[in-house]
Amino acid sequence: MAVRFIHTGDIHLGKTYRHSGSEQLRYNDFFRTLATIVADALAEQVDCVLIAGDLFHTGQILPQTFARTIEILQPLKDVGIPCVAVEGNHDWIHRRDSISWMEALSQMGYLRLLRPSRTEDGGYYFEPFDEEKGAGGHLLIGDLHIYGLGYIGAQAGSHVSRICEAVTTDHNLLLFHVGIWSFSPVEIGNMKPEEALPLADRFGYVALGHGHKPYIVQTPDGRPYGFNPGSPERVNFGEQKYDKGYYLVTAEGGCFQHQFRPTDPRPMQAVVIDLDGATDADQALETFRERLVATLGSSPENTSEDRQPLIDLKLTGKVAFHPFELGRERLRAVLDEVCQPLHVEIRNQLSLVSRGTGGEGVGKSLADIEREVLQDLVEASSDYKDRQDELVELSLTIRDLVLRGEVEDDELLAVLEGSGSSAGA
Repeated sequence: MAVRFIHTGDIHLGKTYRHSGSEQLRYNDFFRTLATIVADALAEQVDCVLIAGDLFHTGQILPQTFARTIEILQPLKDVGIPCVAVEGNHDWIHRRDSISWMEALSQMGYLRLLRPSRTEDGGYYFEPFDEEKGAGGHLLIGDLHIYGLGYIGAQAGSHVSRICEAVTTDHNLLLFHVGIWSFSPVEIGNMKPEEALPLADRFGYVALGHGHKPYIVQTPDGRPYGFNPGSPERVNFGEQKYDKGYYLVTAEGGCFQHQFRPTDPRPMQAVVIDLDGATDADQALETFRERLVATLGSSPENTSEDRQPLIDLKLTGKVAFHPFELGRERLRAVLDEVCQPLHVEIRNQLSLVSRGTGGEGVGKSLADIEREVLQDLVEASSDYKDRQDELVELSLTIRDLVLRGEVEDDELLAVLEGSGSSAGA
């Protein structure tokens, strides 16, 4: 008989931006996404929901995160739709003498957390799931045998043969928090495609997690067997070009028909602004505003909190002022005018134009090079551009006096006061 299920993963409940005005709104994004998937499961009347790891962003979560998770999963429990899950690397609790939040949800009946047992010789044993204990490694829904294995790290590929040997049933699905090299953008916890291939002979559907980009793995003859829906919400910067959603799957007679269902994540955009040639911070800020509008367009005044974008901003180019003069506060003020972002990551990669580098310095004396370097440093501050010669001379004078050891503190102070009087005149 047909079994219909939703396959999702990498929900990352509890993630937010700490110490930020956007903390609560970003925190809500991930719960809203899970609530949407639960609502879809109810509307589609699926037989189960599969979560392929990383339900939570950290193993140690806040009590309010646990309470909201229960609230969202409650409708599935009320109508008897099992939510089957495995642990991802983010779900791990490293003190194994303590019960994890995932185990607690399983014991309370909100999840069916699948974990295999290990044999003395290092093999796997998938015990039938015990509803009273909330523990086990295998359960049967309709005629579909569901086996679960959470994150096992960088050596996952070497475990494949032992996993396959432990399964003797037909019509099998493996819920596994692991990535496949060449598909998954994460660097740790992946298998090579050739290491994963034996799973295709034992499992008609391998429900993957771990990577946040959706992909499908096929056998050499083109049969799909491994499916990763990616994360349904944008978790990290760099995911702005990924499709976001989950799989709605129908399994019948060992055959699986999948459909990718898109979700509605918060907008995210990477923006690169070139400020090459700017002579001072004010000019650079105006150029920044103009190019930001050209890239993003002006945000409507009634932008809702749900649609405020996440912005990954990079500034590039060589400028004639110190890059620190374009501080986060000044840049954020312009961003708020233009697109009202929820959160911004700023990478200031501006470089200071220096006359004392490259071929122009060849043949110059050390004193000449020192003077030019000092002049570049003074000119880097827009406030001192009309006093650079005076301040360079003052710096060199103080340097020489200190190096010769011929001056006391009050004499140095007199030199500085004399410079201030001259500037005032």
